[in-house]
Parts: sequence; C-alpha cells; structure tokens
Amino acid sequence: MTGTFGGALEARGIPAGDDFLHSDTVGELEKEGNVLVIKRIHVKYTLKVEAALYADKETAVQRAFDLHPDSCPVYRSIYTSIDITKELVVSEN
Repeated sequence: MTGTFGGALEARGIPAGDDFLHSDTVGELEKEGNVLVIKRIHVKYTLKVEAALYADKETAVQRAFDLHPDSCPVYRSIYTSIDITKELVVSEN
C-alpha cells in the first residue's frame, strides 16, 4: 500500500521517495482453532513535506490518501477478509 500511495503522491508532484514517506504497519492476530489468522491491519503513514508545497497540495494529498487503496494490488487481494484501516500524519518542514 505504501508504494501505491507514494506513486499517487509523486503523480501529483509531491515527493514521496526516501525520507519523505514511510509507514508503520500493525497486524492483529486471532487464533482460529490452532491457527493464527490476521484479522486486522492498521497502516500509519508519515509524510514529510515542505509547508509551502503542502499548503498548495493539501487537497491532492488527501485525495491520494483516500483513493490509493483501490489501486493497490495487495489491498484489493485481502480487504474482503482482513479489516484494513489507515491514517496519515503530515509533518511540514
């Protein structure tokens, strides 16, 4: 998902390479019988962006964040069986 989000940002003129975008992901497991099954995944994105660029592109950042899962092969493969949530933290430089 991070790569898809990064690509969406880059397409909108927002740098998302090294040192600009990273994510932390937490999965929650539950035991079904004797098998651990992933039930929930939470992705927290942190985007570092220059304040002036963010002021100009805030709507584009939010749109990329809102729409990127539907273009992500991983998300599309698992979203029906695993609850996936996401959040975005923007750090303006």
